[in-house]
Amino acid sequence: MKAGLKAYAEAFSYEGNSAEIATSVHRSAYSALGCNDPYKESKILSDEIAGKHLGILKSFIDNSKDEFEAVLKTVIAGNVLDIGVALDDPRDLISAMDEILRNDLDANEIDRLANLIDGSGTILYLFDNCGESQFDKFLIRHLKRLGKRVVGVVKGEPILNDVTMEDALRIGLDRELDSILTTNSFSVGINLRKIGDDLRSEMGNGSTIIISKGMGNYESLSDESLKVPIAYLLKAKCIPVANSLGVPLGEHVIRIVHPE
Repeated sequence: MKAGLKAYAEAFSYEGNSAEIATSVHRSAYSALGCNDPYKESKILSDEIAGKHLGILKSFIDNSKDEFEAVLKTVIAGNVLDIGVALDDPRDLISAMDEILRNDLDANEIDRLANLIDGSGTILYLFDNCGESQFDKFLIRHLKRLGKRVVGVVKGEPILNDVTMEDALRIGLDRELDSILTTNSFSVGINLRKIGDDLRSEMGNGSTIIISKGMGNYESLSDESLKVPIAYLLKAKCIPVANSLGVPLGEHVIRIVHPE
């Protein structure tokens, strides 16, 4: 706590990016703990619990009138697997799942996303939390059935309960995707000043749309100028993010932003 608060005090600025400030806090806390992946056991547990219920979610999708809408509900529902923010214990996921899947999505944004996907070639998919990434398989498979090239992006180093390359390989994301890249750094969300040339190329010219999961990616990228449309899929789990998006706290959100 002392290390984190000290880093927060030193990094705080009204002009600063919230994700960059949070990165400084976590870096300081991890150093004080002497541990580079304090969420590792929780990440593995989240993956195991989510993986056991993929059959239930597949049934939900198969029995829905609109498959694409059901897939989007499912992958956004997984965003609740955020330890300490939405669920304190991943085992609470199932008791919350029925209510989570009843959340309505903006029909206009669903249609806009479908049109963007139809006109795309390569889709860059920015992962968020472990456990949630098990649910992401449904959207990835949907995109692949449409003939799209899908490139996944995971964290370059462990931070919070976000997916790293080790986590991705553990649940077989390499078998779902055309390729996997990393953010090349320890960072909440994505620090564009630290990404490698391969990811920079995909974000600039290689991909025709970016699908971004979760609040951390939204916080780090929403102030950036990107060259391709980006679709944010998330649950608004804190007041500043909800206010930024203009939605009620707890809302499930699809928000598409086009290059200026």
